[in-house]
Amino acid sequence: MASPASVHLPVMARESPRPKAAFEQELGQHGMASLSRSALTTVQINVGKRCNQACHHCHVDAGPARVESMGRDVAERVVRLVARAPSVDLVDITGGAPELNPHFRWLVRTLRGHGVQVMDRCNLTILFEPGMQDLPAFLADHQVAVTASLPCYGPGNVDKQRGKGVFDRSIRALRILNQHGYGLAGTSLPLDLVYNPLGASLPPPQVALESRYREVLRAEHGIEFNRLLTLTNMPIQRFARSLERQGQYDAYMSLLVNHFNPATIEHLMCRTLLSVGYNGRLYDCDFNQMLEIALGAPRRDRATPTTVWELDSLQDLAGQRVATAEHCFGCTAGAGSSCGGALQ
Repeated sequence: MASPASVHLPVMARESPRPKAAFEQELGQHGMASLSRSALTTVQINVGKRCNQACHHCHVDAGPARVESMGRDVAERVVRLVARAPSVDLVDITGGAPELNPHFRWLVRTLRGHGVQVMDRCNLTILFEPGMQDLPAFLADHQVAVTASLPCYGPGNVDKQRGKGVFDRSIRALRILNQHGYGLAGTSLPLDLVYNPLGASLPPPQVALESRYREVLRAEHGIEFNRLLTLTNMPIQRFARSLERQGQYDAYMSLLVNHFNPATIEHLMCRTLLSVGYNGRLYDCDFNQMLEIALGAPRRDRATPTTVWELDSLQDLAGQRVATAEHCFGCTAGAGSSCGGALQ
């Protein structure tokens, strides 16, 4: 079976290194100002780092042994803030495996009760964990959008990246979601799939790869889905350590810097998204959260809130500075990358 690389060859981290450039300096060289926020439309909640998988690329460092988990007090505070923010139309729940948080279903019910769209970032294999047998029906009943990880349409790359047998279980899970109406024409149950490269390369073009995914998954497994989202691997945490062990970290950073695309800046997710950690801390994006770069840091205004308890209104964040660092080149390389896939 053809791999994504054979559909459109991805750009690999083999080119001559260019001196590292600070992200702010790169913006300046293109006549661009520092990033700032516009109106907030999405709140992304990381409800914990516990996961039934331990993927090689995971920027969260999630796994079965992690115990960090969002408590009910933080969850209630987030719901109160979202309920008072008319511009927020999506709450994106992630982890770890978000479904393992004991308050996951309460969050879904309560947010949907306020008329807010909810997205579950699902690793698919969670459907087969104890106590999760009714999860697909629960998600469908509450019209939760599902964004599911499937880094290839064949078993080789998936099992290498996510663990032995994960591809087969993922296919079974996708069939179950299809049976509940997810990804099917004429339903209001979105099922999006997520692709990220196996190693130190940029993703292939999203539209062409989506077409290949659809062709193979439909023909070989009878699976339907709505969209494919291509994500660039961020050079942080577990993936960064893997690059360092292989002696590829500098080459990968050079790849990202050399392919900086100023056209992606307008559409960066950090301009309209707020990331909330399991402990209630606030960040400009999920990647900054994993690096503990606080909202607006390092030169943030002292009045900038750092936790949900200090934030009076989500609308107050408009116009504030976005914290950037070297890993931001990952979101702006090539076609760009965000939680919603390619930016161009």
